[in-house]
Amino acid sequence: MWRTTRRVAVTAACFFLFFLTLVPVAGAAPPISTCEPDGVQSSGAIYRICMPAPARWNGDLVIFAHGYVAFNEPFGIPEDQVCSPDGLCLPTLINTLGYAFATTSYSTNGLAVLPGVQDIVDLVGVFTGTHGAPGHVYLTGASEGGIVTALAVEQYPDVFDGGLAACGPIGDWHKQISYFGDFRVVFEYFFPGVLPPSVTDVPMELIDNWDDVWENDVKPVVFDPMNQSKLDQLLKVAKTPFDKNDPQTIEMSVHDALWYWVFATNDANDKLGGQPFDNVGRRYRGSHNDVALNASAIRVAADQAAVDEIQANYQTTGDLEVPLVTLHTTKDQQVPYMHEPLYRQKVKSTGDTALHVNIPVFRYGHCNFKPLDVVLAFGRLVNKVTGQEMDVPVALSSAGVTASIKSKR
Repeated sequence: MWRTTRRVAVTAACFFLFFLTLVPVAGAAPPISTCEPDGVQSSGAIYRICMPAPARWNGDLVIFAHGYVAFNEPFGIPEDQVCSPDGLCLPTLINTLGYAFATTSYSTNGLAVLPGVQDIVDLVGVFTGTHGAPGHVYLTGASEGGIVTALAVEQYPDVFDGGLAACGPIGDWHKQISYFGDFRVVFEYFFPGVLPPSVTDVPMELIDNWDDVWENDVKPVVFDPMNQSKLDQLLKVAKTPFDKNDPQTIEMSVHDALWYWVFATNDANDKLGGQPFDNVGRRYRGSHNDVALNASAIRVAADQAAVDEIQANYQTTGDLEVPLVTLHTTKDQQVPYMHEPLYRQKVKSTGDTALHVNIPVFRYGHCNFKPLDVVLAFGRLVNKVTGQEMDVPVALSSAGVTASIKSKR
């Protein structure tokens, strides 16, 4: 069975595969990538800096903001997001291009948006203190790292020259909370008793035994052909993306929504200072009997402390002073594409539309990008930052793509 963190890891490797092909050097010796011993930041976060050979460094720095790591995973840099299962590693790829590479574990697992921003800002200082000030600092991140990237670029334009935020909940944090919470509420209506009934508190026993519960208790009921109508209604009411041409994506979407409920709920409640989900006034639509659904659905009121914390510290503003490129699959089952138009509305309200570029990827899957998607996105970012056109030769044999792309202003 897949794991959510592993899916982010594969995404991360794909996210930077293009670095191998951006600036080929004819006749050059194989580039050398050297990762220094991991260090510890003042927050307790673990950081890693990897450098190309001195003669190959272009003077710029790329920082990678990693995605979500469950609260009960071992603390440290998530190696499965830095290197893919086939051995493709981000530091090597980025150093091959001539950029310095840096990343941080953040000082905590689970919900780590706020410490993530601070640890990445601090990491720029750590890098500068040991290697000198970089010419440009590009911040890139996927999933939770996407919202870290957007917030950091908005709040610290003096630190970052631009950002590439991929598949992150950048539009509205309350709506992201509601996406998982509503799924859990509607799931309980159609499949009562399959999981512990509380939608705001997860028993530790379930967390410890989730894989077995999913395989032995959840899947046999939800995907029983006799319950097909209930499953169809669940997906429609909860607005859960899936690929109609691939039935396996339905299982993936249900699994991922419940996985985040299991592993993120208690941790988020603790860090937000209360329970953030609220559906008291929500009217659910799309079932065969919406009256019965809305009469019976569990109703939960959010704690005001959590609402205030989200509003104060987790919401993007759209106020940009440096470029931000956002990349998102249109059928993302974990962080819905709705975040992109919501963020665009914020950017329009601040008058900063010239600094924001959204690139939709018409595909199912959380951060399900191909190398060419990221080539285009990073090319747009570099062009926005430097004001220069650049030819980007692409030879992505693994993806069966050969093209020549020129970034335009």
